[in-house]
Amino acid sequence: MRKKLVVLSGAGISAESGLKTFRDMGGLWEQYDVTQVATPEAWESNRSLVLRFYNERRKQLLEARPNAAHRGLAELEKDFDVQIITQNVDDLHERAGSTRILHLHGELRKARSTVDSDLVYEIDGWELKEGDLCEKGSQLRPHVVWFGEPVPAMEKAVRLAAVADLFVVIGTSLNVYPAAGLVFEVPHSTPVFLIDPGEVFFPSGRKWVHIRDTATRGIRTLQQELRKYV
Repeated sequence: MRKKLVVLSGAGISAESGLKTFRDMGGLWEQYDVTQVATPEAWESNRSLVLRFYNERRKQLLEARPNAAHRGLAELEKDFDVQIITQNVDDLHERAGSTRILHLHGELRKARSTVDSDLVYEIDGWELKEGDLCEKGSQLRPHVVWFGEPVPAMEKAVRLAAVADLFVVIGTSLNVYPAAGLVFEVPHSTPVFLIDPGEVFFPSGRKWVHIRDTATRGIRTLQQELRKYV
C-alpha cells in the first residue's frame, strides 16, 4: 500500500511563480493596509475597493505559471498517496497536475453568495463586479477566507494530518495560524520534512528533516529523501 504523504504549502511556493504575498507588499496595497481590503468589515464599508483588490490578484494569477516546486509535488503522486493542504488561494497546484488539494483559505478564481455560502461559482476571467449576483439574487463575494473569519476546512485538514505517514511543509515558516498548528496533529512517529531557506524553530519530540533551500530548489532534495520510503 502506498504511503500517505500530506503536504502543507504556503505563500512562499507561489512567490517563486511571481505572485506577491502580503509580506512582499509590505502589508500595504497601494496606500491601503491589507486589512482594509481583506476583512468582512472592509467588504461592508468599501465593497468596490475589495473587489478591485481581488480582481488585481486574479489578473496576476492568470499570468502566472506553476513552478518546479508545484510540478515536483505533482510528480510525487507516482509513488505516494499525496494530499496537499494549501494556505494559498491560487490554483497553481491544480495547474501543475496535483489531483487532491484542500484549500484552507478559499480559491481566488471562485466567487460565492453572500447569503448562502454553499453557492460557489467559477469566475470566468479575472473580474468580479458589483451587480454580479448569485441565483438567490445576492451579491457575489470572493471565495476566500478573510482576516477574522473562521477556516471551515480546518477540521478536514486536521483529520488528514492525523493519518499522515509522511508530512511535508513547503513555502511556509509555520507562523500563520491556525494552519501552522497542523504539524502538532501529525503522529509523533511520522517524519516531517520542512523546505525553508531560513532558520526555523523545531518543536522537540519528533523527527524533523530541514531542507534549507527555496521551494523550487529544495523539491529535488525532497524527492531524493522520500525515495527511501517508496
